[in-house]
Amino acid sequence: MGYDKERKSWWRPLTQEDYKFQSPYNTYLNAGLPPGPIANPGLAAIKAALSPAPSEYLFFVAKKDGSHVFAKTFEEHVRNVNAGR
Repeated sequence: MGYDKERKSWWRPLTQEDYKFQSPYNTYLNAGLPPGPIANPGLAAIKAALSPAPSEYLFFVAKKDGSHVFAKTFEEHVRNVNAGR
């Protein structure tokens, strides 16, 4: 949606109006995949995906404050998802 000057951030909570934004990339209004890539990972992200750090955690959920909660099992993950609602 663009840079938010008030928040000094590229990220902000979506509003109901945002879901109505006319764009071929708006998958809320357009069925199927967008016409092109929606993101471009950096080299560090590609390297991390190819050689992930060892961890017991298999799942994560983003919280509304921008932090994350990690889980070792699917059941724990479902509890984390439901706790964030």
